[in-house]
Amino acid sequence: MTDQRPQYGEIATIEEQRRAAGLPPLDEVAPAVVAAGPPESPAAAAPAAARSHPVDRFATIGLLAYGLVNVVVTGLSYLDFSTAMNEMMSVLGVDGEFTNFAEGRTWGTIAAVVLAIGWSLTAYFSIRRLRSAKRSWWVPLVGAAITLFVASICAAIPLMNDPAFIDFIGKAAGR
Repeated sequence: MTDQRPQYGEIATIEEQRRAAGLPPLDEVAPAVVAAGPPESPAAAAPAAARSHPVDRFATIGLLAYGLVNVVVTGLSYLDFSTAMNEMMSVLGVDGEFTNFAEGRTWGTIAAVVLAIGWSLTAYFSIRRLRSAKRSWWVPLVGAAITLFVASICAAIPLMNDPAFIDFIGKAAGR
């Protein structure tokens, strides 16, 4: 006789193991029905492999990477909204500086968050389409357009309430 005790499950019957695992007894389980059909041939698997689009995958991943770089750079500039608006106003030829700091900080942060959420949703839907072997190159383009539109509205709100920019718009309309 040996001193070694049996390890967990070594002497348990199949029914005892199933009961310990919380599974129903074998006599209550319906037998699995296996559909009889011809075996899969390599030619039958070829259409599934042909559905994958390597150029589409490359374009989608490239657009998502480009979008991520843009989201990071633009999001950081939105977090320093007054500097970004001063640069933009000097390019447009606006006399004066951006002075709507409190509203600019709030809406700049909101615009940066919108960019991050928009890119995340775009990446999520792109990856879902890639995994299901559907064409997905267009998803980053549509996602970028929608996200840019919403973020632009967020950035325009404090700009349209800035006295120097309002004066510039008034002068430009009066020409």
